[in-house]
Amino acid sequence: MKFKIFRFKKVKSTNRTAIRIIKKLNLDHGMIISETQTNGKGQYGKKWISYKGNLFVSFFYKIDYVNISIKKITKINCLLVKKLLSFYYKGKIVIKKPNDLFIEKKKISGILQETLNKFKKKYLIIGIGINLIKNPNIKNYPTTNLSEFIDNKISKKGVENKLKKIFELNLDTLNKSRTQ
Repeated sequence: MKFKIFRFKKVKSTNRTAIRIIKKLNLDHGMIISETQTNGKGQYGKKWISYKGNLFVSFFYKIDYVNISIKKITKINCLLVKKLLSFYYKGKIVIKKPNDLFIEKKKISGILQETLNKFKKKYLIIGIGINLIKNPNIKNYPTTNLSEFIDNKISKKGVENKLKKIFELNLDTLNKSRTQ
């Protein structure tokens, strides 16, 4: 199953954009990518600081048929992002519950999940932010970015494509579990 890609130069947040697209279009799944976001969201209403050059993406898909809890899906999504990061960084990547990823005790990625109901269909929106080239300086909260750990220049497009493939394979697995 392929995610339909929606590309933007600038959005308030990729999750908000996903919600708008779900409400307007009749799609079961999609991927929103933006160069920048002006009002990225984090867990518990916190703001996700978004620097141009980093990754801001949201996936959405219908979950009416998924027979696992949102808590379990959160864990799966963290593992999927960890898999992506492990293509580039060979050291230890730690998942800090419920939805953050750390390298060397510094936050590199956050995931925000939301659900939306539309005409008796339930959708999951998974917002993912990854510090690829720049990280915010937050007092008493260490952060990092992927370029600090690798010698080669990071292709943002390459990262997007790898993440898309990882999520498509996972969605295929979820769909197969529905039919068994």
